[in-house]
Formats: sequence, C-alpha cells, structure tokens
Amino acid sequence: MLLGAYLLAGSLMTPAQFEEMLIRHEGVALTPYYCSSGALTIGVGRNLDAHGISVREAKQLMRNDVQRTEAELKRAFPVVSRLDSVRYYVLLNMAYNMGVPKLGTFHEMWNAVEKQDWSRAADEMLDSRWAVQVKGRATELAEMMRFGSYTY
Repeated sequence: MLLGAYLLAGSLMTPAQFEEMLIRHEGVALTPYYCSSGALTIGVGRNLDAHGISVREAKQLMRNDVQRTEAELKRAFPVVSRLDSVRYYVLLNMAYNMGVPKLGTFHEMWNAVEKQDWSRAADEMLDSRWAVQVKGRATELAEMMRFGSYTY
C-alpha cells in the first residue's frame, strides 16, 4: 500500500522515488548513532529504541555477517576448504564469534587441523580463554571437531 505508485494532484511518485526521498531526508547510517531526539538509530532512520529489528532482519544480518566471515576465513586459512562440513562449520562458528584474526591465534589448533588430528584440535580449542568465556558453546564445538558429527 505505502510503496505503490500514487497519482495525486496530477503528479506521480514511484516507490523508488519515495525511497530516494527518505534516504535524502534521513541519511544512511551504517553504524548506530543517537539522533537529535536521543534515540539509538541506524540505517535509514531506524529507531532501534522504539522498534528494534525483526527476527527476519536479524537473520539477514547474520547471513551477511556469515558470508563476510566465511570469505575472510577462507582467505586466511585455505585448509578450511578441504574439511568436512561439520569441522568447517565449527571453525566458521568460532570465526563468527571471535573474528578471524583472533581465531588465527589458535596456532596449535591450526597445526592439528592441518594434520587432521581432531582430538588434539578439540583439546586446543578447550585449552583457551575463549572456552572459559563461551562455556557450553566451546564444549559442543570441540566435540564436533573431535568426532566430525553434529548430533544436537
């Protein structure tokens, strides 16, 4: 309804023109900021305090972040492309959580992954500050690394 084309007083405005107008008026903020009324805002005037985001939007943001993280992980550690899907997703999960640079500091884990020494890789995952911080997540991912199966 809102984004349909309307003819009023002899002029036509298309949905694309309306979007351009909103962007011109609101601007586009790719990081959160506080607007003039004090509301936490992002995007094209999205008032996060009043509206937050929908589950659909959250999942789309996650998919975008996964895609970016996946590309970064493959560039930094080409070995991941040779792994079975379970172990690949374990490492992608870790990269998503802590970032690829931090995951790169798990030197002994990466050495074990290169050698397909899954038990040692899992042990190295658990022998970290990250494991203490994320608790059950680390335990689950380490077991997936160790056995190459997802059973949850």
